[in-house]
This record gives sequence, C-alpha cells and structure tokens, in this order.
Amino acid sequence: WSKVSDYIDKNLDKAMVELKELCAQPSVAAQGLGMAECAELVRRLLERRGIKAELLPTKGYPVVFGFGQGRAQKTLIFYNHYDVQPPEPLELWESPPFSPQVRDGKFYARGASDDKGHIISRLFALDAVLAALGELPCNVKFVIEGEEEIGSPNLEEFVKANAERLAGDACIWEFGSVNFEGHPEIYLGMRGICYVELKVRTARIDAHSGLGGSIFPNAAWRLVWALSTLKDPEERVKIPGFYEQAKPPTAKDLELLAGLPDESEKLKEAYGLKGFLKGLSGLELRRAAVFEPTCTICGLSSGYQGPGTKTVLPAEAKAKVDFRLVPEQDPLDIFEKLKAHLKAEGFSDVEVELLSAEHPARVDPDDPFVKLTVQAAKEVYGKDPVVQPLTGGSGPIYPFVKYLGVPVSNSGVGYPGSQVHAPNEHIRLNDFVLGTKHTARVLLRFAGLV
Repeated sequence: WSKVSDYIDKNLDKAMVELKELCAQPSVAAQGLGMAECAELVRRLLERRGIKAELLPTKGYPVVFGFGQGRAQKTLIFYNHYDVQPPEPLELWESPPFSPQVRDGKFYARGASDDKGHIISRLFALDAVLAALGELPCNVKFVIEGEEEIGSPNLEEFVKANAERLAGDACIWEFGSVNFEGHPEIYLGMRGICYVELKVRTARIDAHSGLGGSIFPNAAWRLVWALSTLKDPEERVKIPGFYEQAKPPTAKDLELLAGLPDESEKLKEAYGLKGFLKGLSGLELRRAAVFEPTCTICGLSSGYQGPGTKTVLPAEAKAKVDFRLVPEQDPLDIFEKLKAHLKAEGFSDVEVELLSAEHPARVDPDDPFVKLTVQAAKEVYGKDPVVQPLTGGSGPIYPFVKYLGVPVSNSGVGYPGSQVHAPNEHIRLNDFVLGTKHTARVLLRFAGLV
C-alpha cells in the first residue's frame, strides 16, 4: 500500500496534465458540442493504461467501454460520464470554462468535478496500482456514457442489451465527495426523476393587454392555474395516487439518518436561507430531504420579462417541472398520473412532454462491498465515513442494480463548494489525492490484497 500511496503523492502533476487535456475538450450533450471528440479522447485515455477500449453505439451518444484483465477473476465496474453541463452564464466564470486553470490549490474547469475529475482520478488510481504491482489486482470494466447530464435516456436500454458484456461483481459510481467537515460520504442509492415540460397556447399571437385583457384567454394564467393544482400550501402533491408506491424509510434507514451530522446551519448559510420548509429540523429534516418525493417548478416562461413595461397578453406559456421519486415509485407511472390529473382538473389544453425519466434505486447498507468501501475510506481519510441511505439527486443507478445485479458504492474527489453545474466549477487538489487513494484502496481490498 505504501508504494501505491507514494505514487499518487509524487505523480499528481501527471494526473493534472491529463485532467487539463480532458477538461479542455468541450462535451456538452445538451448542445451537441464536442461529443464525438471527447468520446474518442476518453477511449485513448483508457488505452494508455493497456485497457482495451471501444465506442459502443446507442440511440444517442456512444458509451466508452473498457476492459482490463487482472490478477483476480473478480470484476469491478466503474460507471462515469464524459458529458458536462452547459457552461452558461459565461460572464460569471473567472476563467474560461474550457481553459482549465489551477489557482490556490484548486483546479477550475467545466467538468472538473462532474465528472471528468472522477474519470481521471480512477485512471490515476489504476496507474498507482499498476506501478506497484505490475498488473491490475482484479478485472476492471469502465462504462463511461455521454448522456448523464441530459437524463441518460439511452443507458437503461444499453445496459439491458449488453448485460453479459458489462457483467461484474460490484460497481463504483460516478461521484463522491467529502462533507463540510471533511468526512468522506458513501451513498446507498438515488431518488428517481420524472422531468416534464408543460405548455399551453391560447392564441396564435400575443395581444395588447388593453384589447384582450377582459375577453381573451391568457396563457400565463392558464398555466399558473394548472400548476396550482399540483401541490398544496402544505407541500403535499395533489396528483391522485402520487404517493401510492412510495416506500417509507426502514428502521435501518432512520438509524443511518440519525447518525448523519447536522449540516442545517451550513446549508442555510451557503444558500442564504432563513429556514426550511414547514420548519423542519433534526431527523425529520434529514428524512424529508431524501425520502419525501417532490414536485418542483424548475422554470417558467411567458410574455414579456425585459426591463420596463410592455402591456402584452401572452399567447403561450411554458413551465419545466421535476418530480424527485423515492423507491418504488415509477417515473412513467407518475407521468401518466400527471396527465390524467390535469385532464380531470379541466386542463386538457395543457400539453405535457416527458423530458427525462429515471427510476429510483437502493443498495443494501449491509452488503459486503458497501462495508469494504466504507472501511477503505476510513483507512485513507482517517475519519469515519458518513453513510447516506439515499441521495436527493437522481442518476442511472437503476439499470446497474436491476440488470447487472451489482452492489453500488462510491469514491470521489468533490466537496460541498465544488460549484457543480454552476460557473467556476472546481475541485481541491487535496481532495483529488485522497479520492484517488480511496479508489486505489478499494481496488486492493476488493482483490483481497490489503
């Protein structure tokens, strides 16, 4: 282990060269920017380690698949993604998003944390293990997709169709981080998501509000009234049957939640909040944060929103809404219930388009692989890991659990201030080193070498 750890300490500059190379290549799936070039670059990065890599087609962007033969016959899967969020608004970046810079012990670029920093960290961990052992300690497989930031619309079908090729014994997920106190966080599942756009058109063109205000239907009001039927002032979603399949947290889940540090004051400070919904605090706040399904208005657009006045009656209005779902809710079922609800409430004129759908998924907290990653983290960080029974966010974990049947855990290089999805996304170099050591330690433990 000392050889592996020393290699990581002494070769950070080499890893940063590759991270700069990867982050300098734009790969914005939402805009179709640089995707083919980035997929090919990731393939070459894998090949540099002797990992046999190829681009496997999907209905969208290709998946980079890599396989490396190891000493032990056990196989560890790494899931990552090479696409990134759009960098806008560009004017808020202190340095260009695709011109990586290191400043004050931090690496700045779009994708620095989500998810290119994690890709390079895993490859750097392989470098260290290869340098110490001369070979991989176990088989490794990489599944690096290009559509995570647009909801992974083709990954479930891809995993299902390629289950035999992708088969393994365990999986390290795409992300990981330390919390505000520097304790590594282990996540045991993700909420699902049903992301929709609501749209209503009441006229062919906008009208003068003086002409039509009393006699023309107003698209903005139609949409506001439709949205008001989705949730009550007590934050309860009013769609019939919405909570039917929602599985409550188990006694073990509540035990894990009770053991989490109280970060409520830090959250309020970071986001400038006076308090939380319904005055929640303590265990109830932590429970609601991940085990309560949501209905969130993510964006609204209609009419005139520029400076000054424009007396206009809008002909069209749109809203983007996401529903974060808990185990065992089905996003496609929720979509159908939403459409039926709007029709029953008299809003059959409101069009509903499904933009993204991902199932929630859970991992057994007592699975040996989860315990292995927790122990490895404790050994590397010298601090007890924080074990989260579920995350509030969503991702394509479901097909790995359902079709590959593998336990999923994580290691990573992020921290709460990484500004993921925001301008000035970055990682701290020290977190990168520790996250890489955690990955390497997991590899060695998984192969039974430490």
